[in-house]
Amino acid sequence: MKQSLQLRIGQNLTMTPQLQQAIKLLQLSTLDLQQEIQQALESNMMLEVEEEEQLDQERQERKTDISDQISSEGSQSEIPDELPVDSSWEDVYEASLPAGSEPGEAVEFESFRSKAETLQDHLLWQLEMSPISERDHAIAIAIIDSINEDGYLGTDLQEIFQGLQEQLEDLDIEEVEAVLHRVQNFDPVGVAALDLGDCLRLQLQQLPDDTPFKKEALELVGYHLDLLASHELSKLMRRLDVTENQLKQIIALIRTMDPKPGAYLQNFDSQYVVPDVFVSKVKGQWVVSLNPDIAPKLRINPLYSGMIKRADNSKDNVSMKEHLQEARWFIKSLHSRNDTLLRVAKSIVEKQTDFFEHGAIAMKPMVLRDIAEELELHESTISRVTTQKYMHTPNGIIEFKYFFSSHVSTDAGGECSATAIRAFIKELISSEKPAKPLSDSKIAELLKEKGINVARRTIAKYRESMSIPPSSQRKRIL
Repeated sequence: MKQSLQLRIGQNLTMTPQLQQAIKLLQLSTLDLQQEIQQALESNMMLEVEEEEQLDQERQERKTDISDQISSEGSQSEIPDELPVDSSWEDVYEASLPAGSEPGEAVEFESFRSKAETLQDHLLWQLEMSPISERDHAIAIAIIDSINEDGYLGTDLQEIFQGLQEQLEDLDIEEVEAVLHRVQNFDPVGVAALDLGDCLRLQLQQLPDDTPFKKEALELVGYHLDLLASHELSKLMRRLDVTENQLKQIIALIRTMDPKPGAYLQNFDSQYVVPDVFVSKVKGQWVVSLNPDIAPKLRINPLYSGMIKRADNSKDNVSMKEHLQEARWFIKSLHSRNDTLLRVAKSIVEKQTDFFEHGAIAMKPMVLRDIAEELELHESTISRVTTQKYMHTPNGIIEFKYFFSSHVSTDAGGECSATAIRAFIKELISSEKPAKPLSDSKIAELLKEKGINVARRTIAKYRESMSIPPSSQRKRIL
């Protein structure tokens, strides 16, 4: 094999660090962007927030006023012997602020929140208040640990028994069952149930004995719950030996029970969404504007930038030059992100004006390519801009991705958005008769009358995506 040298001319697209930074900022959510800006401020001496000097000046003036007031009125470090009759404590002493806060700073009220109590914490508190032996206490702990967030026993009782055999000698399954019955008497009523029927039974047993149809309701949830789920009312009436009117009252009693007794004790931390843009109607026109609070205004520190010398190649001077270049690129990337975000938002609002006027039913079909071609950007750029970005509209806070959906053809030769079809389905189901709900085939026929050709299987797929049960499960007799 002969070796040789050859010259070739070619072009390669190289991802420079500056381009990588711009792409990274573009795809960050608002909260992630604020963290990225904070890290840049801490690591780059050349970056600073424009309002910082003004805030420092205001704080200095406020401190000066406070010191002057103290010097003129005397120190208030000592408690006076008595207060005027018509005054209160707050008139003399300022309310205390959290540690680390300065006067004039907004107080984060979330810092005052106590730890959320879980269902397990609530049950353990009741267990500690109950007179119980150490052996039963260990069994109860294992049972409480196996209870899921809805209040049901998530582990089979036999598995709990096998796991406790290694800890407790001569353990019998009857002991575990006895402790389980004791835990089932804890609050909330119905907790530690084995299944839905057991949960309803525990709640019905807590009712007074003179409650109408209590006995029949216990029999129904204990032996015929499957017939109630399938709405086989005639079989239920024969099994319970009741009339149709009596069966309605029995079912009404069961519906007063809570199928998830532990759900209301589950406290979840609120997930806050900060909108990136605001959409409002001004003089009959929809106007899009950036949220000014999503990111602080950055600038180059004039003091440090003025210390850079052109002909100086010392280590400190080179480091400051690098920080200056990085700061300029960061500010430029941040401006580019905001500009692209605003352009995409305006384009979406222009194409989906009917949605803002009439709601989801008027949503038009749209894909990323439509926005990319109009703005002369790549689809991947539009995808990054619309991911985890939100706009504040009169209809609520909506993610950019919500406006993009597939389309279905109509009889008139046009197109209908999948989001609009879901809105049609939801509207039809919300107005249906409870005793005679609409089937997927019937919904397809009603949509066809509107000129929208949708198959029954597509209706079922859209219905399931909205967590709407089928017609057999939506049927109600009350």
